[in-house]
Amino acid sequence: MARILVAEDDDSVRAFVISALKMKGHEVVAAEDGGLAAEIMDAEQGRFDLLLSDIKMPIMDGIALALTVAASFPQVIIVLMTGFADQREQAHGLHELIYDVIVKPFTLADLLSKVDDALAGRPIEIVSQGRQAQDPT
Repeated sequence: MARILVAEDDDSVRAFVISALKMKGHEVVAAEDGGLAAEIMDAEQGRFDLLLSDIKMPIMDGIALALTVAASFPQVIIVLMTGFADQREQAHGLHELIYDVIVKPFTLADLLSKVDDALAGRPIEIVSQGRQAQDPT
């Protein structure tokens, strides 16, 4: 299974995500803010398959963390999480660097499906004018 770094400042969301990923067999390392996550990523020399990060966090937000990780460790797949629509739009400006954004609140199935898709490199399903389509990129 995969080695995943989770960056989430909300204790309950972080615990839910860690539990879900471990249940699926993944090795999980967690940080409660983006600054700590960046330090862990550097200390581990980018030896993660996936970074799963909240966007809105203290110290360093998920967008800054994604930019930092992508610049130093481009092989790490990045998925961001947010409950704020405006932040989701900011994150989509990073479409070259991140796999996708998962919107909170999400279910266990949503989370595991997104992580599985990201790790497998499957194309992102996008919603366009009320219908789903495969992203051509």
